[in-house]
Amino acid sequence: MDNTRKRNLTFFTIGLIFMLSGIEYAVILPTIWRYLQILEAPPYFLGLGLSAFSLTGLLTGPLFGFWSDRSKTTKSIILFSNLFEIAGNFMYFIGYSKWLLLCSRLVAGIGAGAGSSIFGFLTRSTLPEERAGIFAAVMACRQAGLLIGPAFNLFLRLCDFKLGPFVVNKYTSPGIFMCLLWLLLQFVVLVLYWDVPPIKSEEEGLRMEMKQEDDEEEEAPLIRGDEQLAHTYRAVNSDQLEDSSSSSSETPSLRGAQNPFKNFSASREFLREEVVVVLTAQFITLFNQTALETMVTPLTQRYFSFGELGNSLMYSLCGVEVILGFFFVRWLSGKVADRAVLAGGLVICCSACVWCLLFLCNPRGGYEWELSAFIIGVFLQLLGLPFVAVSQVSLFSKVTAEKTQGFSQGIRRSVGGLATILGPLWAGGLINNLYIMLGMMLALLVMVTVMTALSYERLVEPRVVQCGQSSDSGG
Repeated sequence: MDNTRKRNLTFFTIGLIFMLSGIEYAVILPTIWRYLQILEAPPYFLGLGLSAFSLTGLLTGPLFGFWSDRSKTTKSIILFSNLFEIAGNFMYFIGYSKWLLLCSRLVAGIGAGAGSSIFGFLTRSTLPEERAGIFAAVMACRQAGLLIGPAFNLFLRLCDFKLGPFVVNKYTSPGIFMCLLWLLLQFVVLVLYWDVPPIKSEEEGLRMEMKQEDDEEEEAPLIRGDEQLAHTYRAVNSDQLEDSSSSSSETPSLRGAQNPFKNFSASREFLREEVVVVLTAQFITLFNQTALETMVTPLTQRYFSFGELGNSLMYSLCGVEVILGFFFVRWLSGKVADRAVLAGGLVICCSACVWCLLFLCNPRGGYEWELSAFIIGVFLQLLGLPFVAVSQVSLFSKVTAEKTQGFSQGIRRSVGGLATILGPLWAGGLINNLYIMLGMMLALLVMVTVMTALSYERLVEPRVVQCGQSSDSGG
């Protein structure tokens, strides 16, 4: 099997991983509120339950990323992390108490930490000009899971039987269902996932071969031993296919011993202006998104009497919009710079927050108007999400070092994880004080929009130096 086919199968498997994460979120979120109520949990447990998953993902993301940077592999990391997803969802299925339910989300969150390794792998295996499109496709897979998840809820909510000593009902069934899906994914990863070499190393090796051929044509009368030289450059290409950071004179054992963190400085890497702006955008957008998601279920229950079915259908429609948004951003990223996409997304998010402040905090005008105002607010919020999500991930991969992408992506996801912890906690305590909740969210959005405007010129991929010559990403 050639590397191109292996690469395509690996990307397909990555898409499945992100799709399952979306399905898990979509089948658990609409029911966890009632599940906790049945277990006699106080209201703040909703925020704790949603934040617990992000807490362990925040802690394990950099560790998994560091592991992948040192080992240059991700397959074993994915297989290991999925074991926690399997165990966590089985604990959710058992659900004897609110504390076991909380622990189940903590355990499952460990598995989510492998996402940093996956994003590091994608960065190393894609060209800068195609990266935003690849990231958009991967994120769209998660949204596809969010879209498919409610469809599974349509039959999961009908479950009412016993499996040995365990009760299977509409609240516990999402746990055993996701446990089985993650177990099946283990076999898919074993068969279809490959730690393929970075695409850059293939192109660089081919470029060196072409350069050597040109030199041979120009200097053929003056040199001897052409066959030996050609063999040498072919060996360089073969070596580079294994490790893009190695040189032609290194042996495989020396390459394996290389430390990508040699001379690495966290302050020099992450405290640069452009990196701080992108990480701030990551934090604020995820903080606002998770806060709104936490608010939505109690809000629809209070004003519109939505149950599990109504919430599932709502999330399904939201998934359609976001998927279309990701595909639009995938197309747009080939024509517009990442920083322009980021700026546009922030403007849309600010508009959505202003709308919610004006029309959702104190709804008036009857059921039809209240529902319409709610739909418009959700539509605007979801419209800006793909713009910001794709652009900030793509920008971050370009303004940080490629050789330590796994660790860097782990830091980025930890910042996002912190946001997804604080967002539900903030919203969970202020469900009855929407002006305060939404006012703070708008203030944060205005702040990061101003930061983006002031640092706009720096939000580009820096020039790199190779072989004594500087070149931009276009080569």
